[in-house]
Amino acid sequence: MAISSIFNDVIGPVMRGPSSSHSAAACRMGLMLRDLMQGDIKSVVIDYDPNGALVTTHESQGTDMGLYGGLLGWEAHDERMPNFREEIEIAGIDIKVNYIDYGAKHPNTYRINISNDKLSHSFTAISTGGGMFEVQEIDGSSVSMNGDYHELLIYGNELEIIQALLPEELEADFIESHKSFIEVKSASAFSGESVEKVEAIPGVSLVRYLKPVLPVLSRNGLEVPFLYCKDMLAMGNEESLDLWQLALKYESVRGNITEDEVFEKMREIVRLMSDSVEKGLNGTDYEDRILPCQSIGFKERMDQNQLLEGNLLNTIILYVTAIMEMKSSMGIIVAAPTAGSCGTLPGTILGAAAHMGKSEDDVVKAMLASGMMGVFIAEHSTFSAEVGGCQAETGAGGSMAAAGLITLAGGTLNQAVAASSIALQNSLGIICDPIGVRVEAPCLGKNVMAASNALSCANMALANYDHLIPYDEVVDAMFEVGNAMPHEHRCTGLGGLAATPTAREWEKKLSEKVKYCG
Repeated sequence: MAISSIFNDVIGPVMRGPSSSHSAAACRMGLMLRDLMQGDIKSVVIDYDPNGALVTTHESQGTDMGLYGGLLGWEAHDERMPNFREEIEIAGIDIKVNYIDYGAKHPNTYRINISNDKLSHSFTAISTGGGMFEVQEIDGSSVSMNGDYHELLIYGNELEIIQALLPEELEADFIESHKSFIEVKSASAFSGESVEKVEAIPGVSLVRYLKPVLPVLSRNGLEVPFLYCKDMLAMGNEESLDLWQLALKYESVRGNITEDEVFEKMREIVRLMSDSVEKGLNGTDYEDRILPCQSIGFKERMDQNQLLEGNLLNTIILYVTAIMEMKSSMGIIVAAPTAGSCGTLPGTILGAAAHMGKSEDDVVKAMLASGMMGVFIAEHSTFSAEVGGCQAETGAGGSMAAAGLITLAGGTLNQAVAASSIALQNSLGIICDPIGVRVEAPCLGKNVMAASNALSCANMALANYDHLIPYDEVVDAMFEVGNAMPHEHRCTGLGGLAATPTAREWEKKLSEKVKYCG
């Protein structure tokens, strides 16, 4: 697996749909499959293992929408996403979905055969949370592709001879020979001339160029300043750096870009988040959803002083709700760290900043600090509810938000880490049990709870409460708790609130009018 990046793994992708691990990850897989077929797709057969999560969620949580949209060449934020069924039919692509027990080891496993009149390819991939994924098999060969390289697949006979004849100008970070093809990974784009030279090599039967689908690419020899929180703390205290400055240092090295570029890239994301809040507060509507628009009513009661005191917390709740309603109406949101938890982090930071009168630069710094804490979860645990329950989504988001609040408040590096640790400690064991197999309820409430937890823990840390357990150990404990959760409590729609009679009625009602998947 690639080394985690703030912009790949933690804050992003920019998307539409209910679930990053379903909608966005599947879209990225679809884009790679489209490249594998050079856009000429006639038939797709998808096998989901009943022992995983996708059998019960692929229709309701956006897997079909994302995957089919990617096959059509759409990015995850494409405005056409809600019309994917009609568009896939217009494109003449026949899709069949099977539920087959084939011993999938991961709950989000996609086994796909894709073909046209001339050829077919097999493809197996897993969604790992927050829009990230790993392609594990192509045409019977084991691979590890995360969408963070330019990939050239060279098919033919006598692969050793073909590899020896590859043109010198073909830039490659890694070259590996598999059973049926040579895989060339590069941090740089392959030129058309280089590809043509490869195609002209005797014995080459087919060449496929799979373009990157992640915003930050990897490269050979990639090293980062630290991968554990304890090492980051040591560097920060030795060099007198704030958490947001450590985030700049980390992501600059990880992405091979300047610290100014990192800062401005986060500014773009902050503006997208702010736009989601603004549009959400204007009211949202979408036919296929459970919860009505509730942020407008909340704001009215805030303005009329009809809520309990606590305008900072109430502003945060308002912003969290507005973003979650944008997600449920197929509006554009930023998965931070996931779509299911997309309200927690931005709602907390933007809401607090609005209440405190902070500048956009202050918000960017807070979001960088939050993203840095998320890297340690991405690297050593998971953001996938199918693996770790909702503690991996709203729990992680609240932990990240707590660090961002400390940054907004002008607290120290040690206080930011303490706030994150306490917030994540408070979140262990939260299950994922979406009602009607939709990412709306109790998801909204859990986002609000995580944001409230972040605020409380930030204040505790500012008062120098002792967090006792180092952050790295809390992250490890979170992963262990997730592994111990029953299958039914990890985003399968088979346990908790999702299994109540009322939830089953909602599931039945919604299944009769499915417009989009998720």
